[in-house]
Amino acid sequence: MSDSDSFIEEVTEEVRRDRLFLMFRRYGWIAIALIVLIVGGAAWNEYRKSQERASAEALGDGIIAALAANDPAERAAAMEEVTADTPGGAAVVDFLIAAAEANAGDTAGAVERLNRIATNGDVAEVYRQIASFKALTMQADTMPAAERRVQFEALAQPGAPLRLLAEEQLALIEISEDDTDAAVTRLQAILDDAEATPDLQQRVSQLMVALGATPQVPSRIQG
Repeated sequence: MSDSDSFIEEVTEEVRRDRLFLMFRRYGWIAIALIVLIVGGAAWNEYRKSQERASAEALGDGIIAALAANDPAERAAAMEEVTADTPGGAAVVDFLIAAAEANAGDTAGAVERLNRIATNGDVAEVYRQIASFKALTMQADTMPAAERRVQFEALAQPGAPLRLLAEEQLALIEISEDDTDAAVTRLQAILDDAEATPDLQQRVSQLMVALGATPQVPSRIQG
């Protein structure tokens, strides 16, 4: 390499360094800001996760302590003292309180609590449907069959999480109204449904036999 070529290369390299230094002075703060945001975001995410974990653990500890009470009324009272930071957590606590109230003989209080969950728009849909279902089953002896039918039909809509359980309750209402043929048809439809669980299939089959019908077991179950 000649002296002139070497000199040109050195000058070019110097120009590059000057430009790089100038760019860093002008835009380096952007890179620093991005680094701070990334590191800060990661730290905040870890802090948030640790807070959520601590909150969940505190909720679990409170529930376990409340469930230790042997008397249902005492259990319900102890559960009332448990606080939850999320709508879902609060719904879980209310479910447990409702169960304790029902066991203590306070069916009306349990139904009222479950209905509050069912109408709470901040709670996940599946929780609302479960609450509505449980409230209806608790009122089998006090709510008119026609009213229960309407509400169970709403829970039996296609795609609903408790659809088949609601269909089973509708069949029981039909049986109570001496509409055996309709009940058997509905029960067979449940048995034919691919989403029916083994426990539900067994209950349905036994109920059909009790009604004098022969369950037509789908080939997928026979196999």
